[in-house]
Amino acid sequence: MIREMILKNRSYRRFDQHVKLDEHLLRELVDLGRISGSAANLQPLRYILSWTDQRNALIFEHVAWAGYLQDWDGPAEGERPSGYVIVLADNRVSKNVDCDHGIACQSILLGAVEKGLGGCMIGSIRREALQQVLGIGPEYKILLIIALGKPAEQVELEDVGPQGDIKYWRDDASVHHVPKRTLNEVILKV
Repeated sequence: MIREMILKNRSYRRFDQHVKLDEHLLRELVDLGRISGSAANLQPLRYILSWTDQRNALIFEHVAWAGYLQDWDGPAEGERPSGYVIVLADNRVSKNVDCDHGIACQSILLGAVEKGLGGCMIGSIRREALQQVLGIGPEYKILLIIALGKPAEQVELEDVGPQGDIKYWRDDASVHHVPKRTLNEVILKV
C-alpha cells in the first residue's frame, strides 16, 4: 500500500483548478508534517496556508515551474493549484533545519495522495519578493512551497535511457515522462 501511494505521489504541475481546497484540509495535511520526525526534535518549521483564489494567484506569480520544460511557462488558468503550503524555517528556533522540510513535505504530499489530491514541491521561488508581499518577518526563511490540487495530468515513470538523461519531458499527448535510475544503479556494492 505505501508503494502504491508513493507511485501516485508524483510532481504534478497541472491541476483541476475548479476542485477547491479549504483551510480545514490544508490544516489536516500540515498536521502530518508537524507530527513527522524532526532533527533533535527542534521542530523549526512553520507554515503559511493558502486556499483562496486571490492569495493563490499572488503566490503563483512568485514561483517558476518545470525548469526542464523550456517552452512552458507553467500551468494555464484553470490548471493552476487550488492551494499552497509555504514551508518556512523559524530562525529563532534553529539556523539549520537539516532534512526536516523534506520529511514534512513528503508526509504532507502522501496525505494529499490519500485524499485523491496531488502536489509539487517547488524550490524555484522569488523568495524576497514573496516574503515582502506576504509580510513575512525576517525571522523566517522560505524553504519550499507545496502546490496542491486535484491532478489534471498523467505522469509516467520510466527507466533512465542509455544516454543517462534524467530530464523529465512531455510527449505530444501531454503525458509527463519522468526518467528514474534503476534500483541496481542506485545500490552500491562495496
